[in-house]
Amino acid sequence: MTNIVVPELGESVVEARVARWLKKEGDRVEVGEPIVELETEKIDLEVNAERGGVIASIRRKEGEDVKIGEVLGVVDESAAAPRPGGNGASAAPGAKATPAAASTPPGDTQVAAAQADDMRATPTARRMAKDHDVNLGALRGSGPAGRVMKQDVQNVIAPVAPLAPVAPTGARTGGPTQRRSSERSEERQRMSKRRATIARRLVEAQHTAAMLTTFNEVDMTAVMNLRERRKDAFKQQYGVGLGIASFFVKASLAALRAFPPLNAEIQGDEIVLKRYYDIGMAVGAEGGLVVPVLHDADQMSFAEIEQRIRDYAKRAGDGTLTLQDLAGGTFTITNGGVFGSLLSTPILNPPQVGILGLHKIQDRPIAVNGQVVVRPMMYVALSYDHRIVDGREAVQFLVTIKEFIEDPGQLLLES
Repeated sequence: MTNIVVPELGESVVEARVARWLKKEGDRVEVGEPIVELETEKIDLEVNAERGGVIASIRRKEGEDVKIGEVLGVVDESAAAPRPGGNGASAAPGAKATPAAASTPPGDTQVAAAQADDMRATPTARRMAKDHDVNLGALRGSGPAGRVMKQDVQNVIAPVAPLAPVAPTGARTGGPTQRRSSERSEERQRMSKRRATIARRLVEAQHTAAMLTTFNEVDMTAVMNLRERRKDAFKQQYGVGLGIASFFVKASLAALRAFPPLNAEIQGDEIVLKRYYDIGMAVGAEGGLVVPVLHDADQMSFAEIEQRIRDYAKRAGDGTLTLQDLAGGTFTITNGGVFGSLLSTPILNPPQVGILGLHKIQDRPIAVNGQVVVRPMMYVALSYDHRIVDGREAVQFLVTIKEFIEDPGQLLLES
């Protein structure tokens, strides 16, 4: 017998929830075949069979919370596969297997086909397909080995049906107006592990850190002009567009070097100053915010940063980020501007002590050399932990970022 246990879930993750069993008791499994899906505060993951055999028992049901090392079920590797079409007894030695199509009842065949479709789709794609009644078996997957991804399901979801026509004013309806019961309906949903963790950590950040936010505005003219001049050549050479994110990552690295307390954390009564730079890039994904990390971002070129961010964004949408992608982080950048936010106060991502908020680029009149001109402007915000970062340092940190963005040529010297 081999136990199916909750594996190591990554840095700081100690608990998961049984989201879905892909096999049931009595089912045959092969080595490496997914058996059960777990939902964690960061990502969903599949637990694969370490040995082939038959699922002898399922110990933890769907929806139960489990911890690392707990037994989810048991695989009996000594059990023989049931005889096709039989009563579960092993086939006699030397007997020839009967083709499954000839002996499997039609209902079982349909179930097996549905399970096969589920196995070739990511957990996120399966949930979306279920919510929108999409047949996974009819989709051609764009992922590795033809796996169905979230975007594949999105591509076939029908648009929202138009509203029913409204009767013209004054038209007779044949009786008094009736209020539909659905107008005041309610729906209860259990929080996902990720959403519950986000809620807990955001409240924790406000309760444990002396969090303040300082603001500034940045003239994006130089960066926008540079991107316009170089975008075609950059795309042709590196295969990825030149966005603004890489400029702010580079500017943040320069500012972090100048003000080390922003790249630190508090452990007990000690301040840990980190001499490496792992920059988290907050991404809004289905099920809640995730923060994949650019590990050793100071060693990356502009192109490498853009490629990594694009890859993270795609995999966040597909639900294929790994725990390693989300591990660590010494400073975070979040961009509410992609959703149209003009100004916000980002909340710290503990145990980090600084987070930079970017916002929408908007043409605004400003004074330049005594003249009023219209420039593409962005408000930027820095939230920081006042326990180890003074207001003077925070303001100067944000001014440093402003200076590098408004004169991006300096970033090349810093790199």
